[in-house]
Amino acid sequence: MTIILRLDRVMADRKMKLNELAEKVGISNVNLSNIKTGKIAAIRFSTLNGICKALDCQPGDILEYIEDDERSEEV
Repeated sequence: MTIILRLDRVMADRKMKLNELAEKVGISNVNLSNIKTGKIAAIRFSTLNGICKALDCQPGDILEYIEDDERSEEV
């Protein structure tokens, strides 16, 4: 099981910069950058809630589940 973060795609669709989103969510640029690049093992629901509110999206717009065998085909 692999969860892929698509935050960069949603941010691009909304034309929102990293520092603008970080300010709206109330987290540091570094932490948001780690979320955006997938360098995290977990995310707080309060952070996910803030991101979804700021980007006017659903969690499923940001998070994508891929089976391990499907991921190996992508790489």
